[in-house]
Amino acid sequence: MPYFAAPRPLAWLLCTVAMALAAGCAGRPEAPILQPPGAESAQTSARLEAVLPAQVLILGEQHDAAEHQQIQQQVVALLAARGTLAALALEMADTGTSTSALKPSATEQQVRNALAWNDKGWPWAAYGPAVMTAVRAGVPVLGANLPRALMPARMADSRLDLQLPGPALKAQQQLMRTGHCNLLPESQVTPMARLQIAKDITMANTLAQAALPGKTVLLLAGSGHADRQLGVPQHLPADVKAKAVRLRAGGAAASDQAEAFDAVWETPALPEKDYCEGLDKKMAPKP
Repeated sequence: MPYFAAPRPLAWLLCTVAMALAAGCAGRPEAPILQPPGAESAQTSARLEAVLPAQVLILGEQHDAAEHQQIQQQVVALLAARGTLAALALEMADTGTSTSALKPSATEQQVRNALAWNDKGWPWAAYGPAVMTAVRAGVPVLGANLPRALMPARMADSRLDLQLPGPALKAQQQLMRTGHCNLLPESQVTPMARLQIAKDITMANTLAQAALPGKTVLLLAGSGHADRQLGVPQHLPADVKAKAVRLRAGGAAASDQAEAFDAVWETPALPEKDYCEGLDKKMAPKP
């Protein structure tokens, strides 16, 4: 079981990271600035203490919640300061991409190239700080998602229907319906659920391969992938101790069952937004 060091003041942790990385980021304007000690960082530290130790830690975010990406960067910094961050894995980059060949002094462009970063799908401004904090600490950043080229084959692979228990598979299929505002043709529900399962399996394989004794592999992904009943944790080896955290903007949600996540970290609510608005036009068959 991995050992988690005794708590230390957050200011000490951040100073340790800053000093350890000074040689790599001195004079480099693209290097991220670690958040100074404050109420928000201290809260993240306390929350982190409550879920560790873990060989795998999954932070399930809401992709348009900027505060979630700030928390992710804080967690990377805290684990790096302890020397217990084995690797940072990302839903936002494809499996097979990695920064392991780069030096801690690598530029942001070099890092983006190594990860084949898709800024249109995943704004670098949002995720770059967490990524670069890991790079500066000499921690490998690993793409963990299923490459797009493999998606059609996975959507047609009926063997993926057997990778979740029956009730969980039905729940995953229902999430595909509601996640597409009930506009997804029924013929596409099963293929889309297979794709979600294939992504979860790919991420789980990446995490299992990166696991190291006494350290933590951190995965940044959407909250659906963090779900213990439906997502990545379902596909990890039984001997890998994993913790799943949902980052939730706003109040309680009906889907937040106690068994779905080891912890729920609440953040302030976002302005109301109709995510279904205009989706019917986007999903309409092209003439």
